[in-house]
Amino acid sequence: MSNLVFVAKESVAEETRVAASVETVKKMKNLGFDVVIEAGAGALSRIPDTEYEAVGARIGSIKDAKAADVILKVRRPTSKEISGYKSGAIVIAIMDPYGNEAALAEMARAGLTSFAMELMPRITRAQSMDVLSSQANLAGYQAVIEAAAVYDRALPMMMTAAGTVPAAKVFVMGAGVAGLQAIATARRLGALVSATDVRPAAKEQVASLGAKFVAVEDEEFKAAETAGGYAKEMSKEYQAKQAALVADHIAKQDIVITTALIPGRPAPRLVGRDMLKAMRPGAVAVDLAVERGGNIEGAEYGKIADVEGVKVVGYPNMAGRIAASASALYAKNLVTFLETMVDKDTKSLALNRTDELIKATMLTDGGEVVNPNFVDPDQPTIKKGDL
Repeated sequence: MSNLVFVAKESVAEETRVAASVETVKKMKNLGFDVVIEAGAGALSRIPDTEYEAVGARIGSIKDAKAADVILKVRRPTSKEISGYKSGAIVIAIMDPYGNEAALAEMARAGLTSFAMELMPRITRAQSMDVLSSQANLAGYQAVIEAAAVYDRALPMMMTAAGTVPAAKVFVMGAGVAGLQAIATARRLGALVSATDVRPAAKEQVASLGAKFVAVEDEEFKAAETAGGYAKEMSKEYQAKQAALVADHIAKQDIVITTALIPGRPAPRLVGRDMLKAMRPGAVAVDLAVERGGNIEGAEYGKIADVEGVKVVGYPNMAGRIAASASALYAKNLVTFLETMVDKDTKSLALNRTDELIKATMLTDGGEVVNPNFVDPDQPTIKKGDL
């Protein structure tokens, strides 16, 4: 008997993405899975139910989740969804585990073996499973598109018989995956682009995209990168020096895009009201960290706020604003990870708990929260017999 994969329709109103594409359904069928797609799951990503059916999926309802061996989602399941899953089911999603220990404990009590895709190690083998990169890449692109839509002037320099339109100045704060794509996109649109980051390696990457690098390059800056390639929190002294340099630079910019996030922590405040006040009338700022409290003072979740005369775009789930592209990439990340859990000979689930990818991403298993980053030392251990 084949293992069953259930692809859920997202229950969060602002989530437009879906956890399976037509291509990944084909792949799952080839891996030996039966696939059930909840009716309408792909509608907001431009994938009608009929396209899933054409490649062998069955269209079902949330009730089908009860029989599923594997549940694929974009976001962590709600309490209501968890109550409809069978004990022992594998659940794979973007789990947002930091600060949500109660939700993890709930999944543990339900006997679910859950995996957080955003905890995927950044190693060569896992590049095709890296959801942070795939989704941040699109978020960086879309941030520039949203900024251009709000900005009431052209981005490229235009020389016309009626006069010259100067190029817009775009400043990107944070040169990770999202920031680098924002730089590349703004450059393609003809803007004059500059960027900053606390990681020394970013300087060369920014320059390679044709943008100017802006940072206080002291000894602390030269040592500022974690082993995993993430930015680390800087000292108050460095932050003050960097803020002074950035404040002077921001005053000359038309568009600012902030992308700074440190896993498991509130978003660092990069742009204060005083900086916004110094910007030109009609300037635009896009805050890609609004879901974690925001990099920009005055940013409002889900809105374009007027802060000191600057239009501050605070849209959450920026990748979800181009859902068709985001879903295609996310679904590929998922199915590539799922493939590591399948025995190729028997075409059945065979979870290797010693695999470094499994160990890094597994949150709950056997009735317990097992990821060492989220184990509550005061939480009593839940044994399988207690479920």
